[in-house]
Amino acid sequence: MNSEYESNVFSALGGTSPLGVSLEQLFISMNYSYRVDETLTLGIAPVFALQRFSATGLEGFDNAGFSSDPGSVTNNGDDWSTGGGLNLGLLWEPAPEWDIGLGYRSRMYMEPFEKYSGLFAEQGDFDIPAVATLGVAYTPARNDKLTLTAEYQRIFYGDVAAISNTNATAAALGALLGSDDGMGFGWKDMDVFRIGGVYRPSDKWTLRGGVSYASQFIDGEEALLNVLAPATPQWHASVGASYRVDAHWGITGSYTHAFDNTVSGANPVLSPGQPVDLHMAQDEVALGVTYRW
Repeated sequence: MNSEYESNVFSALGGTSPLGVSLEQLFISMNYSYRVDETLTLGIAPVFALQRFSATGLEGFDNAGFSSDPGSVTNNGDDWSTGGGLNLGLLWEPAPEWDIGLGYRSRMYMEPFEKYSGLFAEQGDFDIPAVATLGVAYTPARNDKLTLTAEYQRIFYGDVAAISNTNATAAALGALLGSDDGMGFGWKDMDVFRIGGVYRPSDKWTLRGGVSYASQFIDGEEALLNVLAPATPQWHASVGASYRVDAHWGITGSYTHAFDNTVSGANPVLSPGQPVDLHMAQDEVALGVTYRW
């Protein structure tokens, strides 16, 4: 997740350009599955996580009036954090046409970002929230080339203070950045609903498509700090295809569009009552190559 603005909305507080943040995450897991019987399979996967973060342009908040740890708010270069958690899964096949899956990824407990301990709540703590997923796949007996899928997912943003603490009111600003009650992004738990389909017209080709809808997890009153992370889209649509070149090699490609969505609020810091509009649209293209032994 990256954002970068040449015009700094916090310039009146002394912020320089560019304003923005960069967050990167890497997950490595070792998976183990056990087939209990013909219909039930269980899985477990310890997960190692690595994060890298940097922030620029927040000099106006890098003082004792705003932060509990001045000097650890902005322009400190890349900071690294390691940690981990656990993935648990269950696959139930009650009939040849049906597959029902349940997955849970625990909260990923991460080392604090020490270089940004004056920015994130709880002295730089930035754990990765837990995720629970329930999915169903149906393959009609009369047409096994087609599979239809539906999925529900809940992301528990509200459990991580750096993500969920409010930045909405002047009272909230009284809690210094980096403190346990310091400003966060005001994100709420998110619910995601997905439907999709897979069609296999031949042994070589597999076609895929789907749409997803996510609940709004940012209130308008939280708009100001979310300039740094304007994750506003709620609707996504994806199409993709895989081509099996031979017994070993395959190629997979996909395109996803996140539809533009706007969250409107007001600026409680610089000019109280000033409108703040966040909006984002995204396009993603992916291409992968697989090799089967």
